Amino acid sequence: MTPTVLTPILDLLDLAGIALFALSGAVLAARLRQTFVTMAFFALVTGVGGGTVRDLLIRAPVFWIDDPWVAAVCLATALIAWFTPVAWWEGKGFAYADGAGLAAYAVLGSAKALAYGVPPVPAALMGVITGCVGGIIRDVVAGRPSIIMSPELYVTPAALTAALTVAGMLAAPLAGVPKEWAWAAGFACGFALRAAAIRWEWGLPSYGGRPGETD
Repeated sequence: MTPTVLTPILDLLDLAGIALFALSGAVLAARLRQTFVTMAFFALVTGVGGGTVRDLLIRAPVFWIDDPWVAAVCLATALIAWFTPVAWWEGKGFAYADGAGLAAYAVLGSAKALAYGVPPVPAALMGVITGCVGGIIRDVVAGRPSIIMSPELYVTPAALTAALTVAGMLAAPLAGVPKEWAWAAGFACGFALRAAAIRWEWGLPSYGGRPGETD
């Protein structure tokens, strides 16, 4: 029997995360002046990459194969990117939107892994994978350095979101509170950390150097 994972809240988080990540892939293809086919491909692999890897690892049906909306959302975002100027998607505003998608996907990935009986620590890691792997695939395909190769706080907010989601979901029955509170707290804290990193350019210390220092 397949566990019941999604609620209307997680459904919305899922589609929002997919759309935001798909848009980031499509916009990158637009910056590289690629064809619409390449743009649609970038949108799809960025939107579903993390969730696909997660589902394969937790031995769940790959989420977007039987869902008619996911691929449609990715293609729709590619169309939006195709018919709008790239300048619309420049600047920190888009980075904040991407941060919201990162937090949403980390919540969803952790919650789904727990529902499939994955232990807490691996479940939190599934949240990180869900949030980060799509962007990594996008960057590898584009032949550019991934954001995880910089000191910028990106994986860390996803890890914070996932850890709080897992801890909150485990504690919710004991505290007698709805598990939705755990999702909201995980999302809010992870997004706040990512937003602060964007606003003030926070980074982790690199090996042998100071925070944000590169060779």
